[in-house]
Amino acid sequence: MSDTDDDRTASLMTPAKLAQLKVRPNAPSSPAAWLDQMAADAGSGHVRRLADLRGQLEAQVRERNYEGVRSAAGELGAALSQLDFSLVQPKGWLARATGKGKEAAAGFMAQHQRIGRAGDDLADEVQALVRKHQGQAALAERTLVEFEVEVRAIEKIMEQGARWLQDMRSQLKVREAAGGDEAVLAQVRQDAVRCELLVARLKQLRAASTAAQQAAERCKSATRARASVLESVQQALNGEWKTWRDTVGAVAEEAAATGAATRGIEPARAVHDALQAALEQAGRDCSGIAAQEQALAQELAALQAPLQAAG
Repeated sequence: MSDTDDDRTASLMTPAKLAQLKVRPNAPSSPAAWLDQMAADAGSGHVRRLADLRGQLEAQVRERNYEGVRSAAGELGAALSQLDFSLVQPKGWLARATGKGKEAAAGFMAQHQRIGRAGDDLADEVQALVRKHQGQAALAERTLVEFEVEVRAIEKIMEQGARWLQDMRSQLKVREAAGGDEAVLAQVRQDAVRCELLVARLKQLRAASTAAQQAAERCKSATRARASVLESVQQALNGEWKTWRDTVGAVAEEAAATGAATRGIEPARAVHDALQAALEQAGRDCSGIAAQEQALAQELAALQAPLQAAG
């Protein structure tokens, strides 16, 4: 191989490029050893940073907890199921005369108050979760952005390594065809080994990069699902729950004053059923996002293996 060919190959792995890849070789004893270590360690700095960010993402995911909202929604649903509208239906003259109508209305009011307290507890849990989510969201977004930056850096290194490999193999074919003495052929074999080192390194980087890209997409999907669940629960509070308080509250007020509700019971039943359905859906949503977060945490934990192999 001519001096020009040597320069052409070496120029692809300059000290400046080495620094760019954040690789710190342990004082190679020769240019050949330097290139060997370059092939074995390419991108290791980015991989180590990616591994650190992976740990941060996993910790952030494991911090999220939807049990408080799910449990509060279940408690409100249980209280709703005990509300008995028959207690405030118009009574006959005997019930009115004996005061049983007032007693039944008082029972309805007690049930209504229990539901009100359970609804307030759910609202508190939702607000607490929203505040926590808002506090975590910015940090999680920054971590994920940096995570993706490191993945792209590794992709660029793989592209650079593939170009260097292609160039080196082309030169090897020319040198093999040209022949030469034993020293020349020994150098050809040594460079062929170096190519294989780079092939192995690129495979490690590809495995790490592919797994990291998949995890990043899962993180984005979880972010969207998380926001959707919070929005759904808040809509239930602002919609069905508020409507229930207004509609059933009017029935309770009339019953408290007269011992019975002469109007509005059927609309109140419909509103009541709608709220129960919304709460059941909220509970399912909370369970679903919790399972999704758990799966994401497990995937991020599994990402540690290919990153360690490439680090």
